[in-house]
Amino acid sequence: MTRFIRTAACSIFFLSLMAGASARAQDAPAHGHYKNFRTAIYVVVNATKELADPKVFEAQYDRVSRQLKFDKVYIEVYRNHLFATDAEIETVKKEFEAKGVTVAGGVTLAAGGQGGQFGTFDYENPADREECKKAAELAAKHFNEVILDDFFFYASKSDADIAAKGARSWTQYRLDKMREVAEDLVLEPARAVNPNVKMIIKYPNWYEHFQGLGYDLDKESHMFDYIYTGTETRDPLITDQLLQQYESYEIVRYYDNIRPNGGNRGGWVDTYSLRYIDRYAEQLWDTLFAKAPEITLFNWTDMAGPLPAEAGDRKQWQNLPTSFNWNKAVKAYRPTGKGDPGPGWATAAAASLEQVDKILGQLGNPIGIPSYKPYQSDGEDFLQNYLGNIGIPIEMTPTFTTSAKLVLLTEEAKYDPDIVKKIERQLASGGDVVITSGLLRALQDKGIRDVVEWEDTGRIISIHDFLNGFGAGNGTSLNDPKQDNPAILFPEIRFYTNDSWGIVRGISGAKGDPILLMNRYSKGVIYLLTIPENESDLYNLPQGVITQIKNYLLADFPVRIDAPALVSMFAYDNNAFVIESYRPTASQVNIVVPGLDRKVRDLATGKLLVARRPPNVAVNPGRRHIYPEPPQTVFSVKIEPHSYVAYRIEK
Repeated sequence: MTRFIRTAACSIFFLSLMAGASARAQDAPAHGHYKNFRTAIYVVVNATKELADPKVFEAQYDRVSRQLKFDKVYIEVYRNHLFATDAEIETVKKEFEAKGVTVAGGVTLAAGGQGGQFGTFDYENPADREECKKAAELAAKHFNEVILDDFFFYASKSDADIAAKGARSWTQYRLDKMREVAEDLVLEPARAVNPNVKMIIKYPNWYEHFQGLGYDLDKESHMFDYIYTGTETRDPLITDQLLQQYESYEIVRYYDNIRPNGGNRGGWVDTYSLRYIDRYAEQLWDTLFAKAPEITLFNWTDMAGPLPAEAGDRKQWQNLPTSFNWNKAVKAYRPTGKGDPGPGWATAAAASLEQVDKILGQLGNPIGIPSYKPYQSDGEDFLQNYLGNIGIPIEMTPTFTTSAKLVLLTEEAKYDPDIVKKIERQLASGGDVVITSGLLRALQDKGIRDVVEWEDTGRIISIHDFLNGFGAGNGTSLNDPKQDNPAILFPEIRFYTNDSWGIVRGISGAKGDPILLMNRYSKGVIYLLTIPENESDLYNLPQGVITQIKNYLLADFPVRIDAPALVSMFAYDNNAFVIESYRPTASQVNIVVPGLDRKVRDLATGKLLVARRPPNVAVNPGRRHIYPEPPQTVFSVKIEPHSYVAYRIEK
């Protein structure tokens, strides 16, 4: 990269997931465990009641265990006003223990709902409060470990709620109320019944909106003994949440940084809203690439069900050598006889988990660009996951990181009243800062002009053509001559020429707009990353634009990839990295490693890759080299659709 970017290997930021919080929590049970993680299945209360019949238990246990190795079950005692009895709980508990399976309890504090919309307790209603307390006591009575499924939020707006809220915002009222409920109706009653109980709260996948419904990652997450991570991203296009694939990895990293040192117990994936079965495998892999120590499969009924798993629409890649080979798994399935339903979701889980377990032990602690998301913040919702999906590894944190060379700040950072001061300190220390156009818009009248005089004009520009260039003069096209990208809407950014430099630019007719803008301040560099009005249009950017953005943001990173959108990279502190494609067709990917004559080894085969070009040749020949490019080694690899490859950099 150009000389204004300081290189320092020691500046790479990472936060690692430590070994578990206690010996008891980390002891792997004797039954069928994998080398690098524990596998659990969640048993919903309806299934708990059914499994109390020994004949049902034996039939369903046989169906699951023939397909999948699992170490543990969470036996639910309550959900949607339905309680399991003491006798049912103890019977099922003993049945699993007799099979060598570790048992824990589960509670879902939900109150049904209407038309598919979730209903929650009204915590101003004495009857609901009593039922919540009773459920917590029942679970603690039978188990030393209890997990709350992710319905411990507050959506009610009854007359009693409206009166109790008073002048507070709904967000503040619900945060206050749920802290009180957690202590008075869940934790205290459970611990009164069983002083040895360890209480876990599972936080779901919609973290951007938690505060509005009383979920509190700041204080509440530390009230419980542990937290757990909902990593079910499902399909990114057809679901109401539109969660992106990278989140199954990133959300584990974020929660690990909220509760480090084993406080985050694992990830949780279900089988719902999938157009093709490979999407299920990807969620499991990405959870484990983030180094979750346990994976929970929701739920037992799906694993034991009498119907085969549906492959979905995977015609484009079903006969290719993909990482998840459903055809092979189906062929290897051995039916029990006439009437056997065929391979189910347990087969799909087993195929995914067994394969990824082979490489997880070779991956170190995850690393990425730190992105500061203050507690109870929102803005440019889930943007980090869109960026992850274009190959930028990100480590989201609840605190501003001062030890990193470069920090990424999205609009969420506006919730920190001292954010401009923190930006100034980062730059004065010789570090770099990337702010998004959303954060600029929020701060342009709140102090950011003391650092840089940039302005979001409020106007929108439709951009089709993109240019690269570090200094003054002509630009080099970044458009793909083989594929015509659609025009993309961007906010118009105003800046002073020669004070700031548009190092990646967009052109609309004779009008320009910076896509990546830079300005020097003190000893550091501040960048503006202009985000499309529709965040998903990041995927429509020409590959050359994506690559240039990565060249600047990842200048000090041990590896980066030149790849199309929907190809992600997960990196680790031992020079290992994983490249995963969510695309329906094969992708050609260039792996760029700083330094001469570097070597990259395939962790699955043990073979060294062959460098694509002489190591002293620039990676970006179209870029105007005002300053010489640093030496780097480039490897070209092919990634099959919905597949991953794992490598390690060697000297």
